[in-house]
Amino acid sequence: MVIGRGFHEVSGADIAGILDEAARQGIPAFTLSTAGRTDKEAFFRAVQEALPLDPPLGPHMVWDALSDSVWSGLHELDSPRVVIVWPDARPVADAEGDFRIALDTLRDLVTTLAEARHTCGRPTQVSVSIAPAPSDGETVSAKG
Repeated sequence: MVIGRGFHEVSGADIAGILDEAARQGIPAFTLSTAGRTDKEAFFRAVQEALPLDPPLGPHMVWDALSDSVWSGLHELDSPRVVIVWPDARPVADAEGDFRIALDTLRDLVTTLAEARHTCGRPTQVSVSIAPAPSDGETVSAKG
């Protein structure tokens, strides 16, 4: 499986393969888990639990603070590549409100961390893969 830079909507069945390939290549991989919820509180909690943050987030949920903290946290990993998976989101086509802002935040990370001018010549190729939460009877196996 090829892990490409960018923002990808994948099937839940692909998540395990992405994580396995990241591990095989020694790429740091992080799994956001929101239990199918895509509201602001669930996304902030998932980010705080899964991603490196610099500085840590305070008690207030501010999108710009989250974006800056995740950006710096990923950049400080000093890894040329990073994988983020969100296996229990919802289809990108349903993006509105907090979910749209969360997706835009992830897309912005992909773009700005890849640019040498924003990273002092030390870009990070970020791959974000999201999969809709499984419907009843479906399961997703994800490590992270």
